[in-house]
Amino acid sequence: MTQVLLPDQLSLAAQLLLDRKLVAFPTDTVYGLGTLAFDGPTALKLYVAKERPPEKAIPILIADSADLDRIAIDVPPIAYRLMERFWPGALTLVVPKLPNVPMEVSASETVAVRIPDHDLARALMRLTGPLAVTSANRSTGPNPRTAQEVLAQLAGRIEAILDGGVTPGGIPSTVLDCTRAEPRMLREGALADQIAAFLRETL
Repeated sequence: MTQVLLPDQLSLAAQLLLDRKLVAFPTDTVYGLGTLAFDGPTALKLYVAKERPPEKAIPILIADSADLDRIAIDVPPIAYRLMERFWPGALTLVVPKLPNVPMEVSASETVAVRIPDHDLARALMRLTGPLAVTSANRSTGPNPRTAQEVLAQLAGRIEAILDGGVTPGGIPSTVLDCTRAEPRMLREGALADQIAAFLRETL
């Protein structure tokens, strides 16, 4: 049975994650479904719960920019400029990963990472460390903006939902590949126009 937790139960949500359970929580875009970023076997449960194709990598969310050094290496200067401008926020950057990022999270040499602009999500990750997070829906279902919408799709498949109300954004983040000389937009999402304008001015 899936528990619905209130914000004052933040520590319980964190403990469930530390106990290698799947927990959904709000971000600045949509509700995410997370597990510990460095725990490959539990990351596999994300694919099962969502019925997600196994070839799709799972992004990592972090609470603070200092956490980037735990998952990424050789981050290019343009990525740091984008972080300075758009983090925390709805921009996911694809950068070279460290070997400690499990293959179950990303089977390639890169990893997608961002800092959400959401106080509850960041407070949760300050208790757990970086989390592997994907949208808290079935792979063919709509992106959820409330705990009730998560429950409608994933009840019985995950341990808990941290109910932080309606997410402010509702649109998934923009994904930008920063592993090449000129960043390439892999998914147009929130902030896409502002990010494109920034790149035109910067490059």
